[in-house]
Order: sequence, then structure tokens, then C-alpha cells
Amino acid sequence: MTARVFGLCIALASIVAAPAAAQQAQPARQPDVIFVPTPSVVVDAMLKLAKITPNDVVYDLGSGDGRIVIAAAKMYGARGVGIDIDPERTREATANARAAGVEDKVMFRTEDVLTADISPATVVMLYLSPSFNTRLRPKLMKDLKPGTRIVSHAFDLGDWKPQQTVTVNGRPIYLWIVARPPERK
Repeated sequence: MTARVFGLCIALASIVAAPAAAQQAQPARQPDVIFVPTPSVVVDAMLKLAKITPNDVVYDLGSGDGRIVIAAAKMYGARGVGIDIDPERTREATANARAAGVEDKVMFRTEDVLTADISPATVVMLYLSPSFNTRLRPKLMKDLKPGTRIVSHAFDLGDWKPQQTVTVNGRPIYLWIVARPPERK
């Protein structure tokens, strides 16, 4: 094969692949919630409230720049998964994990949190919105194992009463623990 034919093949392949790459770079749909970074003092309080350990797998739904799972890995040795619908946030979070030296403990996925597999989580972190938390609640109840801790910054989960609420700099942080199903007799 001549160099010219080879070059044409490469050019044709890149033209064919370009729409697929562009499609992957776009979110599946527009984000439901705008990205607002969680202040570091609140991140610390959320991790403390969840009682993170090195055995935990921390999922951050709507992970933005990745600061919560990065902090869980760096401060507590936990593993983490961040899920965000915006590929730009996923790229930023991945770069932040690399810069923090925890890329071996965390990963970031560009997915819709309403359809993503979150079942491996032992802790789920949220900073979404009241209406989105309400939409997410049935998935949390269905997909998470008993004993999984859920921590939400600023917004509750509707009529699901939290086990604990703390306030940091005027911001509420809620903790729920997924209940064990009632035993059958």
C-alpha cells in the first residue's frame, strides 16, 4: 500500500469516526441541575457524617469536578465513583483525580444518574435539587443494599425522614441509612 493510499484510508477513517466521537462528547440529555461546587468545609462534614472508611465505595451522583470522591480517597483511603451527565465535568474530575494522586482509587463516568448502576455503593453523596432528589429516591431504594449511607447537601429526600441532620455554615446536610427489609415470618 502506498503512503498516499494509506493516508487516504486514515483520513476516511477519521471522517467516519468523527460523528461517533462528537456524539460521545455530548450529554445524553441536558443536565437537570447546574454545577455548583460544594464548599470544602461541607465536603469534609459530609464525609465525616457518612463515617467513611477505607472499605467504602463512595458514589457521588452529579459529581461535578470530583471533589467529594477525591477527598474520600485522599483523606480516608476509600474508593470512589463519580457519575455526571456532562462529559466536560467528567474530564475535569478525571484530571483533578490525577493531580491529587488518587486516580488509582477513583473513576468518573459520564452517565445519567437515573439509569447508572449504583449498586456497588456503600455510600452515596448528593448535591442535586429537591425535585431531582424526589425523582432519584425510588432508584436509591431499589438499587442500594441495606446499610448503604446516603448523604445529601442542602436538599432532603421528601418525606423520607433522615437519621441525622447537621448544619455547617448554615447549610443542612442529611444522612439516611437504607433500611433492611422486614423479616418474613
